[in-house]
Amino acid sequence: MFNIAVLGSGRGSNFVALAEYIKTKDLPISIKVVISNIDGAPILRRASEFGINSRCIPHNKFTNRDDHEKEILKELTKYDLDLIVLAGYMRIIGGEFLSTFRNKIINIHPSLLPAFKGLNAQKQAFEYGVKVTGATVHLVTEELDSGSIIDQECVHILGTDSLETLTHKILQVEHTLLPRVVERLAEEKLQNEVNKGEN
Repeated sequence: MFNIAVLGSGRGSNFVALAEYIKTKDLPISIKVVISNIDGAPILRRASEFGINSRCIPHNKFTNRDDHEKEILKELTKYDLDLIVLAGYMRIIGGEFLSTFRNKIINIHPSLLPAFKGLNAQKQAFEYGVKVTGATVHLVTEELDSGSIIDQECVHILGTDSLETLTHKILQVEHTLLPRVVERLAEEKLQNEVNKGEN
């Protein structure tokens, strides 16, 4: 079994897409816990609907990021995790967190990185006037939105698009891209374990 945790700050639509994908395809992937930094975030309710453990650890209850992340790590280290998925998690990940889960944290970003890093990537692309943008799944590192790119998918910006329609189109792509990447990472890890067992 490939064990993951999901961190999110908002509606949790990418989490739902991932959970439904795993359930529909009956994949050997288990979402062990969903954590949010926002009290009352819809992602926590959605996790409960799937019967998945959820935990709210509000960042505003801590005086600094390190203390907040230590509390998150206490929760995460209860599980034998293979991967942590940031799905709309609006916090920068710090040093101890990254060290504990080195090369095991991925993020979904609404642009074709390295273009349009940071917040409001859809708005950045729309206002810049590019014809193609998209979504990227990448490894999380110390530098914002700069880790190795795992996969990307394009979205064409049409003359009839508004910022709202573009944002929706990118989100739809995210909903297929993220589950596909998680499935591939699980397959690679589980196949490696099979190969080790045969040696």
